[in-house]
Amino acid sequence: MPHDINTNYGVAEGGAKVALDGTKTILLVGVGGQGTILAGQLLAMVAADAGLDVKVSEIHGMSQRGGSVSTVVRVGEKVESMVCDPGCADIVVAFEAVEALRAQQFLREGGTMFVNDEQIVPVSVHVGNFHMPTDTAERLDAIGAVRIDAGEIARAAGSPRSTNVVLVGALSTSLPFEVAEWEDAIRRRVPPKTIDANLDAFAKGREAAGA
Repeated sequence: MPHDINTNYGVAEGGAKVALDGTKTILLVGVGGQGTILAGQLLAMVAADAGLDVKVSEIHGMSQRGGSVSTVVRVGEKVESMVCDPGCADIVVAFEAVEALRAQQFLREGGTMFVNDEQIVPVSVHVGNFHMPTDTAERLDAIGAVRIDAGEIARAAGSPRSTNVVLVGALSTSLPFEVAEWEDAIRRRVPPKTIDANLDAFAKGREAAGA
């Protein structure tokens, strides 16, 4: 059964260090094993360190079997609700292209979508019960999604499993937090032996998003 874990990261002492125009809603979507939860944790750490109220809702579903997973992170001076209704996400970060199409309904008008330009074929397609869409790229381009080959970038950084951190780098370009704060969160959260590769992946993700 899908389960929902709501986490309140609280507010750092000393008040907010970063001013936001209202509450920001960031939706991260992907399939099990892609690291969406870690990406959400990094965002939550950075926002909490900036003195903002942070709440995280993680819907795991059948994550260990490659099913859809999503994480909602809401940040602001005071976050009243964890609800992410259609049309309310300021930013959508999709770790897989078809999941991006499923999540586009949640993106608000004028919002930003970052997409890992990769398609993962589910078991249902392999056995012939369903078919993959053939026009995914065109549909994503039509809604203005920023498509990034995060897997290739992660491999070039020497850490194939850091696709999620590449996407965190892209996400960071749309939020008012200092680069050093993101880098500090990465150092604190990832295994020590992978810190340098993850920092490189983060920087390359920012470059890919046009920073």
